[in-house]
Amino acid sequence: MTFGHLRMRMSSRAQRVFCVPDGFAGRGICFFLHVLSLLCFLPPPLLAAGRVECNSVPSKILPRPVSYCVLLPPSFDADKTRRFPILYFLHGLGDNEQTFLHTGGWNLVEDLREKGRLKDFLIATPAGEATFYINSRDGKVRYEDFLLQEFFPFIERHYRIRSGRANRAISGISMGGYGALHLAFAHPQLFSSVSAHSAALIEKLPIFLSGNGGAPAPGRSRILGGVFGLPPDPAFWERNSPLTLARTAALSGLKIYFDCGSEDDYGFDAGAVALDKVLASRKIPHEFHLSPGRHDWAYFASHLEASLSFHSALFP
Repeated sequence: MTFGHLRMRMSSRAQRVFCVPDGFAGRGICFFLHVLSLLCFLPPPLLAAGRVECNSVPSKILPRPVSYCVLLPPSFDADKTRRFPILYFLHGLGDNEQTFLHTGGWNLVEDLREKGRLKDFLIATPAGEATFYINSRDGKVRYEDFLLQEFFPFIERHYRIRSGRANRAISGISMGGYGALHLAFAHPQLFSSVSAHSAALIEKLPIFLSGNGGAPAPGRSRILGGVFGLPPDPAFWERNSPLTLARTAALSGLKIYFDCGSEDDYGFDAGAVALDKVLASRKIPHEFHLSPGRHDWAYFASHLEASLSFHSALFP
């Protein structure tokens, strides 16, 4: 082939291009093509990584600042004008705002993004201590009020979150699963979707507190902490239970996913089955899975991708 001062010969066997220059201009074009060919064989650059920012939110509702972490996709820093959806992820009892990072959640998010299986959205993880993410019975710890009036507005103001229900979702594990379902069912106008893994769903509190037997089980009361009263107040528990809220809440448009291990150590699988029945009786669309597994990180880790993908697919 001839192009101006450049003649090119194609080797049919090796499919290589040889450049034969005619004069100064031809040599210049040949040099350019040589550099271009080298660039074509360079390994692709590593994909930019996201980052984590951990800080605290000042509070007038609670007596001290509340720690949090937020997982930022690479595009957050690459485009300072872009706004993003957000997933609030609530940890379980005995964990903290960094648990998601240190138990493989951050690595999973990065891996799914690199494979193009997760959209760009932020994940915020507040420190919930043992609050179950609600206002305590004695009124001393108003954690739900803190989330609604201080935490959500603070995060969405400081991290360029898109406005509107469609761009806000909530998820959680165990105690956090309870909190996510409670908040989404109590305030469905705020969230487009909710998910929960092994949520602390208890259909009949007295039976749970007795250890599913006749004798009291003090350890079961400690699991619930002091937020529901000591001993737990069945009426207060019932009012706040996602199972109770699901019976009457206006859940139209709220996308719902939850799962639980069929060998859950605390019997939360029975509560999950009960929630499935409540939603089905009201003909509310939802996705529920009862899978082999206990109430442990082996189970949570194996199902986390499902909830992340669930929310990602629903974000605009």
